[in-house]
Amino acid sequence: MMAHFEIIEKESLRLVKVTLQNETVRTESGAMYYIRGNVQMQSKAPSAGGFLKSLATGENIFRPTYTGTGELYLEPSLAGYHILELDGSEWILDSGAYWASDGSIEVGIERNKFVSGLIGGEGLFQTKVKGRGKVVMVAQGPVEVINLQNDRLVVDGNFAIARTNTLNYRVEKATKSLLGSMTSGEFLVNTFEGTGTVLLAPIPYWKVMMIRQITAALPKTSG
Repeated sequence: MMAHFEIIEKESLRLVKVTLQNETVRTESGAMYYIRGNVQMQSKAPSAGGFLKSLATGENIFRPTYTGTGELYLEPSLAGYHILELDGSEWILDSGAYWASDGSIEVGIERNKFVSGLIGGEGLFQTKVKGRGKVVMVAQGPVEVINLQNDRLVVDGNFAIARTNTLNYRVEKATKSLLGSMTSGEFLVNTFEGTGTVLLAPIPYWKVMMIRQITAALPKTSG
């Protein structure tokens, strides 16, 4: 049995509700909103090695677990969330994208290539998740799933929130020349190559809402 994750939307705010039946989930530090039922929180102190590793990587190691039967509500946000089902695969999440996961999911650290991490905005270290179960990610807007089959995907900006570890990732100049990149307005891009999946969230929810409101206000035309 796995915990049940549900995304609830109320008045433009979104939050995650987790229903537990004698199960365990893990969340990002500070993600808890409130608990109903017999659910116990536990936050283990890291080992000396784990603490030093967190200082070196900037990775949050104080991720509490919640065990029992009841309901766990996570902090609401103007942004959104995406639930990813892992079938034994391994994914690399954008910095700050991890929000919660089943207790069976391993949560670790992925080290980017030095140059890509330094100049690409992703940082040298990202969160790595692996196993079978669900992972909840923070997403600024609706998520698009891009499946690559021995293909290449170039993404401008930090729109990619997750990728499978089967893909080669690097940051490169948008054009061959530095001058050309600067004058094109797209200085650096994120490139994914190979076979795997990339999750994109290119349009923020506030823009989606604005488009819906404008569309609703337009006069209806008879066809």
